[in-house]
Amino acid sequence: MEPTVAVFDGLKGFAKSTQDFVSGLIHHHDPSSSRNNPIEILKRLQREAFSDLMRLRDRQDKIERLLSIYKTSNKGPFEEAGTRVRGEVDVSGAVLKMDTVDQQNFDALRRAGIRTGVNARFTFETQIRGKDYFVAELMASQKAAEDFTDFSGNLPLSLSKVFYKANITDWFSAAAIPIGAHCRDIGNDSSSSRQGKGLTDNSSLGPPLVSQPPGSAFGVTARKANFMATLGHLVSGLEMPLDPHGIRHIFSTFGQVVCDLPREMKLSIVGVHQIPIISDQRLSLGPFAIPLSPLKRRQDSDVSVISTPGASSGSIAVMLESQLDEDTRIGGWVEMKSSDNKNMKWAIAVSDDSEDEFGWGLCLSGATEGSNRLNRFQVESYLKFNVGKRFTVKPGLVHVMDGSSRITALLVRSNWSL
Repeated sequence: MEPTVAVFDGLKGFAKSTQDFVSGLIHHHDPSSSRNNPIEILKRLQREAFSDLMRLRDRQDKIERLLSIYKTSNKGPFEEAGTRVRGEVDVSGAVLKMDTVDQQNFDALRRAGIRTGVNARFTFETQIRGKDYFVAELMASQKAAEDFTDFSGNLPLSLSKVFYKANITDWFSAAAIPIGAHCRDIGNDSSSSRQGKGLTDNSSLGPPLVSQPPGSAFGVTARKANFMATLGHLVSGLEMPLDPHGIRHIFSTFGQVVCDLPREMKLSIVGVHQIPIISDQRLSLGPFAIPLSPLKRRQDSDVSVISTPGASSGSIAVMLESQLDEDTRIGGWVEMKSSDNKNMKWAIAVSDDSEDEFGWGLCLSGATEGSNRLNRFQVESYLKFNVGKRFTVKPGLVHVMDGSSRITALLVRSNWSL
């Protein structure tokens, strides 16, 4: 009996195992059983959530594109630009020692660049589209007029300069200055700080050809390594009164080449070619209306007689500047008329414009006109005292020898940056 029972139990166990195996295979291939698997449920939920997120992302992109189109169509270039404001108040006074108070000495003071009075300047600079910038300058002045016979007292704040510079590439830029342009503005970066100032215009502004009467200008500048070249056109004298010949506007072609030399030296060659434009004394067409009329003689009692053959002229200047150390700078320039090598102006200046409490400056300048002898010689020296970070005082002496005129001036110039 025991062998029979053992065989029966073995067959029963084999049948049980076979049934379990077949049942496992059937449940493994049953789709309904996979849906109840927790892993499969998580995978299915993940796929559905991902598809929902992608649909939401597509809708968000469509909304953002619509909003960007709406914003760009309704805002100007200055909408998101920040404006930087700078202010400056300059006060100059002088005690003059001269033989007589006459027109000859007045002319000598004008040529020496001695200006007294109050000058306030406010500059608004706005970055446009990253690299471009727009500058507007407002100024109010009480300084003496060019002939020293009139003072522009109590002048209101007026627009003195409008400047726009477009940096097209890293090496090429263009500038447009419809109001208040000088030749020196075309190639310079208007956003940079102003040059160090001495006591007079001769020690502050450089050669006279780059400081012509303001007008309208445009120009282009190209930079390559250590070289920079500038070419521009300027119409100056737009607001000047007519002279006895009826000449009002001066059309100037300006060119400059700058080379950076070793040891912090910079060499500049500047040239200007000028052509006067004739305008009738009784007619004023506005500052931006330029009549191009030929230079000829007209016989009319109501129109002034104009005869200016060969009226065009040109000047060239060479400037050399070196930075001796962090604060000390030495520079000089020579300017000559292209038609007359004997007509020459020059200046040599050394200055220490440190931000410490004490600084100094020295400038020698002169001019030779019509002969080899020295017609004008000028020497000026000053001390600079920094009171805080925004206020400076410069007392100094200026001695001028201009023909038969001998003038000594004690000048005090103060500057306050806002």
